[in-house]
Amino acid sequence: MNIDIVTLFPEMVTAGFQTSIIGRAIDSGVVAIDTVNFRDFSTNKHHHVDDYPYGGGAGMLLKVEPLVAAITAAKEKQSGKRSRVILMDPSGKKFDQQTAVEFSQEEHLIFICGHYEGYDERIKDYTDDSYSIGDFVLTGGELPAMVMIDASVRLLPGVLGNEDSAIEESHSSGLLEYPQYTRPPEFDGKKVPEVLLSGHHGRIKEWRHYQALRKTYRERPDLLETYDMSPEETKWLVEIKNEQTKKVKKD
Repeated sequence: MNIDIVTLFPEMVTAGFQTSIIGRAIDSGVVAIDTVNFRDFSTNKHHHVDDYPYGGGAGMLLKVEPLVAAITAAKEKQSGKRSRVILMDPSGKKFDQQTAVEFSQEEHLIFICGHYEGYDERIKDYTDDSYSIGDFVLTGGELPAMVMIDASVRLLPGVLGNEDSAIEESHSSGLLEYPQYTRPPEFDGKKVPEVLLSGHHGRIKEWRHYQALRKTYRERPDLLETYDMSPEETKWLVEIKNEQTKKVKKD
């Protein structure tokens, strides 16, 4: 996979991907991540990439010409590959795990990182999607782009040491990940659940599934609104709700 990040601050994203899992993925050749500074494509002698908005208003808007030129250059560099251009935009669709899966299957991704008050609206005619990581405003699009890239690249074959990790973790199945424990078996009076020490793989699998549903109901019940529940999970959920009701009454 090839990824280009169109940004005014290439050193910010370059430094962010030099370590940890993504850094190893780059070193092993699983993914190539490059930056394109769209200031290099400014046609203004002062290299300005922004201007005042027509009709007045606060702040400055990024100009369309240098951004389109940077996108074109990134596509030409990966000639022959299908490119998907992603605009970092607070008003875009909300990025989620399913989107990360989709991104991980692309040949070439181009992320456009904005600054100032926003973009000239015409830039959207040269992009495929607009995405946001949440309902809040940041100073630029670099951090959202890095979040999306991290979530997507870690799904590529060979990136994670254990290929099952990406399947079992939170949001991949639609539920949050079940609670996990390691040594020692007891700490400060708190014990690891006996089932995890039993060596009975069937019981452990069932316990983890039940606990994942329980954790999701308690911490992110909104996820269950779109989750396709099996008959067994429906029965478990009734138990979980009853348990929660008894706890509230007791408190």
